[in-house]
Amino acid sequence: MLRSILTASIVAIGITALVGILTAIDGLQASISNNFADLGANAFTIERTEMGRQRRSEGRQEKSYPEISFFEANRFKDYYTVPAKMSINTFVTSGAEVKYGSKKTNPNMVVLGVDENYLDLSGYALSDGRNFTMNEIQNATNAVIIGPTIKDALFERNQNPIGAEISLLNTRFRVIGVMEDKGSMGGDSGSGRALLIPVTGAGRFATDQVLSYTVEVEIDNPAQIEDAMGEATGLMRAIRQDPLNQPDSFQLKRNISAAEELAETTNIMRIGGFIIGIITLLGASIGLMNIMMVSVTERTREIGVRKALGATPQKIRQQFLIEAIVICLLGGFTGITLGILIGNFVSTLVGEGVFLIPWLWIITGVTICIIVGLSSGYYPARKAANLDPVESLRFE
Repeated sequence: MLRSILTASIVAIGITALVGILTAIDGLQASISNNFADLGANAFTIERTEMGRQRRSEGRQEKSYPEISFFEANRFKDYYTVPAKMSINTFVTSGAEVKYGSKKTNPNMVVLGVDENYLDLSGYALSDGRNFTMNEIQNATNAVIIGPTIKDALFERNQNPIGAEISLLNTRFRVIGVMEDKGSMGGDSGSGRALLIPVTGAGRFATDQVLSYTVEVEIDNPAQIEDAMGEATGLMRAIRQDPLNQPDSFQLKRNISAAEELAETTNIMRIGGFIIGIITLLGASIGLMNIMMVSVTERTREIGVRKALGATPQKIRQQFLIEAIVICLLGGFTGITLGILIGNFVSTLVGEGVFLIPWLWIITGVTICIIVGLSSGYYPARKAANLDPVESLRFE
């Protein structure tokens, strides 16, 4: 009994390592995947194709596609049926100068026309003030959200910029919010030099250019991303009236690099965890075979009695195989339970507490236990089945 418990414990440790590591990896992946929603893993953007610029290549002029107009972007937003949050934005200029009183910034400020959903979909936050309201967007009011670099250049350290009127593009704007400095936006510029104005009024300040509008889409269900992008392509082709058998006059971009990198990393970790668990189970299988060999030796007289009473070699072999499998399964179920608990505990400590029941690894663990039991118990069972009954009865 003691040897059987110890052997089952070895199997349980191996299954715990296998299921625990793989459960922790799956839990971390689920937790990080939820965070990837903020990075655009379940989002895509629609913008004019790069071929839209006129250029000559090898003596021929490639086709030029028109800019995506605000009307087209707005129609897409109205007719898109997939449950999603959408934002329309456009790049106005990267050479703006901002003035407040006697102070002014360098003439390299970036002006973007955005709507009320832009900050959420782009992953930017406000350090002070508020976002645009729908009423401000619809009425194209002269409200602006500024970056921290602009705030530092125009206002004193203890001065609150909210409500102040600044001069931008020869127009008076009222500051309603200040962005946090977080990464790049509007080309290669940082959010510190950015100014956000209502997208509905951006066209007033583009006197020497035709603005191209971008639609950002964040779907509610990440599993539908491919179908959502397919519907977006069809709808946009209809809105843009792209001819059949002609390439799209726009392009869809999806931020999947981070998700792909996560998948590659977790796959490597998963393989490593699987190898660790298999090595532990290999040691457990050797221990189990040793236990069964000792059991055959100690129970030789029992085997002789059973054969004398009519037990066939098949029944003897079946008896020892079942014993080996039962020991493995007892250890396996214990290991699976511990593995699920430990794996979810680890993922909770590191991630956001996503609790998983890894049915795939549960089935894998049970299957491995049966295989280990069969492989470890076959030789001892075969040896027991081939014992001579007369010699077995004489065994001391």
